[in-house]
Amino acid sequence: MHTSLSRGRITTDVVLAVVFSIACLPFAWLGGAADLVVLTLFTAALAVRRLAPGASLGIAWIAAILQMALLRDLQLYDAAVLGVLYSTAAHGGRSVKWLGLASAGAGAVIATGYLGIVKPVFDQATPLGENVVGTLFTIGFLFVAAIAVLVLAWTAGLLVRSVRDGREVRRREEIANRERALVEYRYAVEQERNRIARDMHDVVAHSLAVVIAQADGARFAARTRPEAAVEALDTISGVARGALGDVRLLLAELRHHEGDAPQPVLEDLGELIEGVRTAGLDVRFTESGERLPLGTGHEIAVYRIAQEGLTNALRHGDTSAPVGLGLRWDDAGVDLEVVNAMRTDAAAADSAPAFRHGIPGMRERAQLAGGSLRAEPGDDGMFRLTARIPAQLARPA
Repeated sequence: MHTSLSRGRITTDVVLAVVFSIACLPFAWLGGAADLVVLTLFTAALAVRRLAPGASLGIAWIAAILQMALLRDLQLYDAAVLGVLYSTAAHGGRSVKWLGLASAGAGAVIATGYLGIVKPVFDQATPLGENVVGTLFTIGFLFVAAIAVLVLAWTAGLLVRSVRDGREVRRREEIANRERALVEYRYAVEQERNRIARDMHDVVAHSLAVVIAQADGARFAARTRPEAAVEALDTISGVARGALGDVRLLLAELRHHEGDAPQPVLEDLGELIEGVRTAGLDVRFTESGERLPLGTGHEIAVYRIAQEGLTNALRHGDTSAPVGLGLRWDDAGVDLEVVNAMRTDAAAADSAPAFRHGIPGMRERAQLAGGSLRAEPGDDGMFRLTARIPAQLARPA
């Protein structure tokens, strides 16, 4: 396998191969032209050992076979085989890596046969049968030494490869963790922006509904009941100031990505009901069962759904009829219900953009809290909004 390397690493390999060749040159020079050719081949194998481990292994085999064919003695340049085997395990592909191990085993057998049998026969012309025990001991020693040295070089390369691969895996895991954290952060920011958008809609829609109702009342009462008009204007002023403060708070959250701003809870329902009553809506609140501790998000959902339900009743319902707001608690959570009489022009009111946006927003709030919501007109002329919010008990620290 071709290994992608920087130009600096290739230059380093070539320089080290040249230095190795210069160190071995005096010994090869004494052996003549044959040793110089073998040295050149081994130098070439070292020069490309990381760039092309497979080609390096092939060149080393050619050099070794040529050396044995010429009956040359063991030379210092034979140490290049160790570098080649190391590189097959450290830098080669799957097939080259295992070819390197096979070459280490085959090379040990061939080197043992060459040094223990072939070379002595051709050098001394001594029959092997004269000293069988000594010959077997020599062959055994040569094989153990050769297999140990060659396989050790290959194993060292494999260990370096494992360390490098482990470091690469950790690096990729770190990158993946950073990317996952970034995605989670962006998701959290988007969720927070969506929550703020829902809160903005609820605050503005509710406040405008109260302001419009009070303004209409003040307009009709201005001539006959001036004191009622003044009270209505005071209510409009208070509601507008409160809405402005809420909007500024939400915009600050949006600008600074802060999620610790104060949010409405169940205890604020009383203030909400009083504000709607001041706007001219007869709200009759009932609560049954024992209250359960809810998570912060669940309490916000209950409050905002109640707020949106009352706002819709004020804007689109018959304000002369009472509106029922009820909370029914059980062991698993709370059922919220808002019931108001519909106006004769309810169909036109239902087509208002704010009304179409409000119900999906309430349904989304209920679903995010793990609950559900239904909003539908009945045959009795009443509009019913029912929501189920499950309890979320606080976890022990």
